[in-house]
Amino acid sequence: MKRRLTGIINGCIASASYGTNPLFALPLYAGGIGVNSVLFYRYLFAVIFYGLWIKFIKKSSIKLSKTEFLPLFILGIVFSLSSLTLFDAFKYIEIGIACTILFIYPVIVAIIMAIFYNEKITKTSIFAIILTSLGIIMLYNTKPNSAMNLKGVLLVLLSALLYAIYIVGVKNNKTIKHIKHDKLSFYVMLFGLLVYIYNLKFCSELQIINTPFLWLCTLALSIFPTVISLETINISIRLIGSTPTAILGALEPLTAIFFGVFVFHQSLTPKIILGIILILTGVLAIILQKTNKTPVKNHN
Repeated sequence: MKRRLTGIINGCIASASYGTNPLFALPLYAGGIGVNSVLFYRYLFAVIFYGLWIKFIKKSSIKLSKTEFLPLFILGIVFSLSSLTLFDAFKYIEIGIACTILFIYPVIVAIIMAIFYNEKITKTSIFAIILTSLGIIMLYNTKPNSAMNLKGVLLVLLSALLYAIYIVGVKNNKTIKHIKHDKLSFYVMLFGLLVYIYNLKFCSELQIINTPFLWLCTLALSIFPTVISLETINISIRLIGSTPTAILGALEPLTAIFFGVFVFHQSLTPKIILGIILILTGVLAIILQKTNKTPVKNHN
């Protein structure tokens, strides 16, 4: 019982903290900092902060074996590309809508598990996919006389796919299963940083942050939706599995919408609300079904 409660608490923290992404990213965009520079700083400071935390506070070993390198490298790149596509989407569609569409990743997890791990796709799963699809359609044309940018929608869908692959990888890769969550989180962030070093042509195109407020946003971005979110989601997946962790992901779009409406004064129309309800209902249907049928297993 204590194990499950700990997993649930960590899952809630992971989802809520991940939903703060736009709160700290949008001011950096407004300050003229590009996506790759924003994410470079995010991952760089996350690696530094977390590395110091592991060494001096937790005093854990992060020694990497040859067999661990490749799966951790792949997971780091996948997780980082998920961040890149989501942050790029913020330039095209409203943050609350982007983070709501992202929440279809549990459905994608179910599909991946069915194809590659022989999990049966039930009628409830098909029903959930239909509901989430209808929800995305309801989010289209969010403003009068304008359509939602298709590129933004596709970027979020790609982000959701990559995020789903990451979750499946953490749960099902035999090598990853035996790695401590702090070591896993550290190397995911470290290898993820390589994406932005490459995109910035080995930092030759890195933009310099020059105001205290933007530095504050950068540091917050590296701590809340990165270190805290990644650490707690890895703990949650290990303790209660990917499916129960995914249901707690409902806090992600709700957090993003909260900040979008009350901080950035974005619109919240009845149509958007209906779309959100359809998406969350569809995803909750598939997750609740799997949760009820699958006992919590020890993934340590």
